[in-house]
Amino acid sequence: MTPALIGPEAEAQLDWIGLTEAFRTGHRLPRAEVADSFLYRGADTLLTRSALIDGLGMLVKAATIMPGNAGADLPTVNGGVMLMEDRTGLLSAVLDFALVTKWKTAGDSLLAARLLARPEAREILICGAGKVAAAMIEAYRAAFPAARFTIWNRSQAGAEALAAATGARVELNLETALGQAEIVAGTTMAKEPWLRGDWLQPGTHIDLIGAFRPDMREADDATLRRSRLFCDARATTLHHIGEFRDPLARGVIAETDVIADFYDIAAGRFTRESAEEITLCKNGGGAHLDLMTACFIRECWQARKA
Repeated sequence: MTPALIGPEAEAQLDWIGLTEAFRTGHRLPRAEVADSFLYRGADTLLTRSALIDGLGMLVKAATIMPGNAGADLPTVNGGVMLMEDRTGLLSAVLDFALVTKWKTAGDSLLAARLLARPEAREILICGAGKVAAAMIEAYRAAFPAARFTIWNRSQAGAEALAAATGARVELNLETALGQAEIVAGTTMAKEPWLRGDWLQPGTHIDLIGAFRPDMREADDATLRRSRLFCDARATTLHHIGEFRDPLARGVIAETDVIADFYDIAAGRFTRESAEEITLCKNGGGAHLDLMTACFIRECWQARKA
């Protein structure tokens, strides 16, 4: 069998709501076996993620995160994705890394927002102005088509560039922006929290996406204390990413405070209980979500050719 080579042109066949439904289906299968490895060289990271889901398949994804590339006008995140058949282990497809990563990352938080944000939410705040921020605007528009988008970013120039490209507005005062937002997406590479819980209004939903290392956080302790906490996968967030790992170690929160992950959707536990509560979901990714995304992309690609 010749593996399929699926490049960025496959994006034309994809849709965000379809991906979130594929995530729901994937989380009804047996729980994924996952393994991550992290190698560090200063600010550089080599991340290797593997997943096996019985009945779906196997995947290996290698990612390099090199912040210094930005100075040379090169992508800071690169890598490769290999998808293997479930029963034979044969290589089924080699997929564009950026395509899988974009759709997995934004689709992950879109599923959380579809389940936790108030359906009538219209004011969406995007914190950050990079590629993930742009993808989140695209994804949120699929589920909240009447939403108005505001961008806050440490660099005004970055915020204005993304706003011009997406039709959003810029707010330079973070306290003002958070006080107006009904959905907040954190897409920054921050190591110190910038999201202040005291500035949030009741009923807000928060998608935290940016932090991926043990020494990274976007939200402060007050945010966690005020929120009902969720994550995409306990196995890849609680003790791996600073967003939960740090406050867990200091006793700010307990593991039982994280109410549900995506494997609890079918049981009805991944849900908002009142219009006033603040909900927070930590998007930690995980190779099992890359696997579900890669299978969705392959199916859409094959349907185009049929």
